[in-house]
Amino acid sequence: MIEFGTGGWRAIIGDGFIRENIQRVAAALARRMVREGCAAQGVCVGYDRRFLSREACIWFAEVLAGEGVHVDFVNLNCPTPQIMFTVKEQGLPYGAMVTASHNPAIYNGIKLFTRGGRDATEDVTKPIQDEANALDAEGIRRLDFDKALEEDSIQLIDPRDAYIDSILSQIDTEAIRRRRLRVVLDPMFGTSLNGLATILYTCRCDVDVINDRHDAFFGRHLPAPAPDTLMDLQQTVVDHNANVGIATDGDADRLGIIDEKGNYVSANEILVLLYQYLLEYKGWRGAAVRNIATTHLLDRVAAAYGQECYEVPVGFKHISSGMEKHDALIGGESSGGLTVRGHISGKDGLYAASLLVEMLAITGKSMSGLIRELYQRYGEMHTAEFDWALTPEKRDSIHRLIMEEKQLPDFRRPVDHVNYMDGCKVYFKDAWVILRFSGTEPRVRIFAEDNTIHHAKTLVGIMADFVGLPFDA
Repeated sequence: MIEFGTGGWRAIIGDGFIRENIQRVAAALARRMVREGCAAQGVCVGYDRRFLSREACIWFAEVLAGEGVHVDFVNLNCPTPQIMFTVKEQGLPYGAMVTASHNPAIYNGIKLFTRGGRDATEDVTKPIQDEANALDAEGIRRLDFDKALEEDSIQLIDPRDAYIDSILSQIDTEAIRRRRLRVVLDPMFGTSLNGLATILYTCRCDVDVINDRHDAFFGRHLPAPAPDTLMDLQQTVVDHNANVGIATDGDADRLGIIDEKGNYVSANEILVLLYQYLLEYKGWRGAAVRNIATTHLLDRVAAAYGQECYEVPVGFKHISSGMEKHDALIGGESSGGLTVRGHISGKDGLYAASLLVEMLAITGKSMSGLIRELYQRYGEMHTAEFDWALTPEKRDSIHRLIMEEKQLPDFRRPVDHVNYMDGCKVYFKDAWVILRFSGTEPRVRIFAEDNTIHHAKTLVGIMADFVGLPFDA
């Protein structure tokens, strides 16, 4: 069955991610557009560097064209935010990206976007999902790709320049040029290389690149920027005496950073540093929006400038909605995605990286120095994150215990309150722990934040032990 989660539809290649299901999703989207009277306005589609992505995008486009929808087909692998930007700039009603983002290499999937370049919300994806699952594949119309090109039902486009120029127009390129930063770029075998390298070279950065070849297995690592996947980048930054190392995930909507000493900078720290930079150095004002598993240090920075920080469920669509509702300045998540008011509504690793480079140039400080100052000013908070694969039976037992019976372990400290908005989050004074089920894989995750990493891991261990999950910190 086709099932959309927090980041679109994702499935194992050859199992759920098969040609028939891809065509079903396309047909359901196309028929929705016909009913809404926007088929002629068209849809922009693109793909990443995963195995089968281009082929899947062609199958997807063929059905859209066969069902009477005009298709703008991005003819080179590209970052997901480039598709979102194109949907926004061209005023299109929908967009689609063939990607499984940061999932393991055996996965692929489809993300859907709506007018304005926003992540499609559940009121869009759920009807498409249900209609796709109900469709008989034999009744789906398709138009051969080459024939559709001849008939102009599918048009090949290349929106790279407009996307890159938009990012360049939003950053202080002259300040970056004056700083002459040395940057090591790690696209993690994904789609960010051309765009981000162009931005950095335009700003006269000295750029070294690793892991840039096309490898559908992502170097046999998970294509997500994390301490255990960025060891090559850490070593290269030190060896090349670089100011910063920048990594992006498989479809370039998430960011990972290595400081000048070779230390991993967490996504939480990146988000808080950029918010602090926008408030302190650029003089901008506005609230922050974070998901329920993201650092509360963001709340402290917001409060220091008389701003609010709003908490939403996991899934960037919720962050986008929260930013629009509160006219927020920044929105982000602990997995490395963020965006800033005035850019696209979705997360964008290229824009975030460009803004971070500007921050280094304008402040004249090192990454490690900025982090040290941040903790000196607001106090330290550290997050521990662990996850486990689940059988259906184990998932049901944990869900029943935590979400239905609402039982909790003895944390050996006073509980302030509990939130069941997205999983189970327990709040303490200046600390928290959350257990939630992944929306993209059959896994459960436990996050905790406290003033030391040891204390955070202790909270994770207590929760894991209570629900019967093995834990070794």
